[in-house]
Amino acid sequence: MTTKATAQPISFEQRLDESNITRTMWLLWALSAGLIALDGFDLFIIGLALPFLQRDFTLSATEVGAIAVAALAGSLVGALTLGPLTDKIGRQLMLLVDIAIFVVATAGTAFAWNAISLIIFRFLVGVGIGADYPISVSYITENVPSRLRGRMVIGAFTFQAFGALLGAITGLVVIHLFQTFYPDSELPAIQYAWRWMLGVGLVLAIFVGILRFSFLHESPRYFIAKGDYEAATQSASDLLNEPIKITPETDPREREPSLEYGTLFTPPYIRRTLLTTIPWFLQDIATYGIGIFTPAIIGALAFSNQTDFLDKEFASAKGAAFVDIFLIIGFIVAILLIERVGRIKLQIVGFVGMAVGLVILAASDVIDDGSRFDVALVFLGFFVFNLMMNAGPNSTTFLLSGEVFPTSIRASGAGFAAAVAKAGAVLGAFALPILQKDFGTPILLVILAVICVLAAVLTYFFKVETTGRSLQSVSFDEY
Repeated sequence: MTTKATAQPISFEQRLDESNITRTMWLLWALSAGLIALDGFDLFIIGLALPFLQRDFTLSATEVGAIAVAALAGSLVGALTLGPLTDKIGRQLMLLVDIAIFVVATAGTAFAWNAISLIIFRFLVGVGIGADYPISVSYITENVPSRLRGRMVIGAFTFQAFGALLGAITGLVVIHLFQTFYPDSELPAIQYAWRWMLGVGLVLAIFVGILRFSFLHESPRYFIAKGDYEAATQSASDLLNEPIKITPETDPREREPSLEYGTLFTPPYIRRTLLTTIPWFLQDIATYGIGIFTPAIIGALAFSNQTDFLDKEFASAKGAAFVDIFLIIGFIVAILLIERVGRIKLQIVGFVGMAVGLVILAASDVIDDGSRFDVALVFLGFFVFNLMMNAGPNSTTFLLSGEVFPTSIRASGAGFAAAVAKAGAVLGAFALPILQKDFGTPILLVILAVICVLAAVLTYFFKVETTGRSLQSVSFDEY
């Protein structure tokens, strides 16, 4: 007498990994990419607006630094507080809260009446940006097949570079318009150019808000972790565009245990927490320190002989837009290599490449013989830095933060990692102009290069490879 083997029920994760990309997957991907683009735009546009703000509000060096880091400080708070809240109330609801914060705060920045009001509103903009990091990475990683997870997360993050490029183009257009309509006076540009620049961010935020309110979808994994199988069934059917039944037999809650925030710092997960926080922290010291002041650095290194205020700002914005193209190229390289090379190798190589780019930038200032050669070195340094940053750690740190933790603490872990990273961003953005003044640009750039090498070494020691693995197997493996 023979017995038939009992067929194992097919889990949601198996169905998801076997699925093609559906319309719903593309829509939720677009939702996540939208605010990431606003992050890139905001990061870049404030660097272009600061020289105008400094003259309009007669800002001190401290106030300039506070305005530059206000959004970064807000990002730290948003990621640290709203990330865990996302695990409590769901990804969908937090997406709506997030964009509402962003629209209101962005409107406030465009109509700010003094330095204090601008700092407050930019802090709130940062809260919205910081919240979007854990929301977006959790939203994408939980709702796409594992074979495409890395490319789709990085593909969404690529919009940070498109946002930065749009910021550069916006700055060029605004400055050019004021030069055209007010050729004999800098005053109109000083008073209103920065408002137009930040106002474009408001228009973009409203557009993304309309897109987000037009499409609402919660992650099936979130419902499974909560034990709500009826809602998980409906969500999964919508996601996969086919009828699917999720039950305790197909997806028992034991596979997705309910973990608390403090679990991030316990022995089973502390290595993952260190991997997702320390390298990202070190990277953001360089990324945001260099990124916010890219126009100023290019102006100082390549256009120091330019005396006209608007001409210098226009030349700096044009140069920054040009080098930012390599941010996009870097992301494309990451998309092509992420599943072939792996997260950890790309992150290590990227950090080393960033260090090389920073050393080239330092060399350009040391040479500074007034020839075209030192100017060429400036742009070569930015090319290498931007290319390797986005081909490596700027992509992989974001991706890893959404892969290495279980569903119940995924947004919490990603939020904590993003918050620690933003602490590095605040440090870099606030300290860079001070250190540049005290020690000079070359020494500062060499210090940042050493920081990047240290990040590469720590990535190797804390490594957790997630390439080609399901979220389930990654979440509960012992390292």
